[in-house]
Amino acid sequence: MQVLLIETGTERVMSAPETIEVTSMKTHCDGGKGALGHPRVYLNLGNDNKVECPYCSRLFVLKEGVKISDAH
Repeated sequence: MQVLLIETGTERVMSAPETIEVTSMKTHCDGGKGALGHPRVYLNLGNDNKVECPYCSRLFVLKEGVKISDAH
């Protein structure tokens, strides 16, 4: 997992990657910053119902209470 390090003067603050709740086992990420983002990647949540974007380390987790269906 990547961690963003922000330096402000003499202070260093570590910012945790963003966590996004999703309602499907399949999702995508493009960095969320328009032209300043990254190439769109399609991600599948694993058996632990979460996946991390390989580009920006955003963590996608299945929203609590969502029922998973075997349908396509």
